[in-house]
Amino acid sequence: MADFETVTLRDPSSALTASFVPSAGMVGTSLADGGDEFLSQRRGLTAYVNDGKTMGIPILYPWANRLSANTYEVDGTIVSLTPGTGGVRTDEHGAPIHGVLAGYPGWRVSAQTENSLTAVLDYGGDPQLLAAFPFPHLLTQHVTLDDRTLTIETTVAPTTSAPVPLCFGYHPYLRIPGVAREEWALSTPTLRHLPVDDNGIPTGAQAPWPARTEQQLKITAYDDGFDRVPAGAVFTLTGGDHRIDVTFESGYPAAQLFAPTNDDLIAIEPMAAPTDALRRGGYRKAAPGKPETARFSITVR
Repeated sequence: MADFETVTLRDPSSALTASFVPSAGMVGTSLADGGDEFLSQRRGLTAYVNDGKTMGIPILYPWANRLSANTYEVDGTIVSLTPGTGGVRTDEHGAPIHGVLAGYPGWRVSAQTENSLTAVLDYGGDPQLLAAFPFPHLLTQHVTLDDRTLTIETTVAPTTSAPVPLCFGYHPYLRIPGVAREEWALSTPTLRHLPVDDNGIPTGAQAPWPARTEQQLKITAYDDGFDRVPAGAVFTLTGGDHRIDVTFESGYPAAQLFAPTNDDLIAIEPMAAPTDALRRGGYRKAAPGKPETARFSITVR
């Protein structure tokens, strides 16, 4: 981590801090209250930059989670992805995963205060990025920390006449410090469940998911997709004296829950479209002259 400059934001109303590394893909590396760390740092920043091994709060861009093949079509244009080039990485099944910006160094800080950070990426300025997603645009992250709440706003602004598909997401790896995983409890809003197959690809099935309150994790594993997430929906993780609220404030109608039994974490993932939407369709687009902004927040109590 010594090779990367970390920006640490400080909540003016509490001891909460949040750290981001603009030159390593604008990844969030810490959300802490004194000695209590609420993000899982997993294998660390070096593994994220070198191998795309996610940690903290990474942006998954321009698609979240997996695609079911190495090609997709937008408005009659067929795009072919080449694993191993242009930031394209694959999972153990060969599926392109988490987009192309893992550890990407091209972010530039445009504004900074004690409790806020704005960074911009000119996606259209890199031919390798455009090879995987040929839609020039400016991508902006605006991060604030206030009133024990970390808020991340993401704006997509097309820079040509081509609309930009919105299929991105974030992967906040959350943890409750000092409390065993099996004692954590998860509350979720009313959603629609989109089951996935053994390769993590949606099967096409759909099922109701009624609101659930204080469901203990115990030995439960999650790797589940959802849509019909209402604006303002809140997912809550509790354990001991701690509570974390993840609020899908706007622009995130889909979600993924990920909680392996062999790691003390749960990811509550805001997504602009469900997994594999870049291939299946059904996503929104940012139109020329009409930037789109999505916002979610993490509150630690």
